[in-house]
Amino acid sequence: MRMWWLSAGLALCCLAQGAAAGTLLVVGDSISAGFGLDTRLGWVNLLQQQLKKEGFDDQVVNASISGDTSAGGQARLAALLAAHKPALVVLELGGNDGLRGQPPQQLQQNLAAMIDQSRKAGAKVLLLGMRLPPNYGVRYTTAFAQVYEQLAADKKVPLVPFFLEGVGGVPELMQADGIHPAASAQQRLLENAWPAIKPLL
Repeated sequence: MRMWWLSAGLALCCLAQGAAAGTLLVVGDSISAGFGLDTRLGWVNLLQQQLKKEGFDDQVVNASISGDTSAGGQARLAALLAAHKPALVVLELGGNDGLRGQPPQQLQQNLAAMIDQSRKAGAKVLLLGMRLPPNYGVRYTTAFAQVYEQLAADKKVPLVPFFLEGVGGVPELMQADGIHPAASAQQRLLENAWPAIKPLL
């Protein structure tokens, strides 16, 4: 009888340890896909290393695609949720919507739908905010930035207000196109996101 209880206890312990590890799904665009870089140097890969360093068993799935918009991310999300069953979804989308001058209202609707889909699937959500260069005009850039702030308030979702804080507009941290962060910026991107990610694990 004693051996049975010991075996049962070990089994429950193993199940608990297995349940503690989850999947972190990053759905983004070129910023998270590591455009122009060896993907091993990208912030998402650095995130996996950070998790391991701090003792987390969670696995990171990078479902980011260069050039993707919020509409593209929304179209892909259902299949990603079904395939990976993430505990946490990190949404890093909107930059391409803004660069193409798409209506901020559409961006808000798409991201709101993704937040709702993720939560319905049992995942927590983190929103990584974006901002546009000033040459897009004050009215548009302000409306664009407010999308993320409004979503965070309405949906009660954790928000990193500007994911490229300390990187965007800094020539030595950007690639030659002035749009994509260089390899030297990837650690800063991780530092911008990590304080918001860690409490959600």
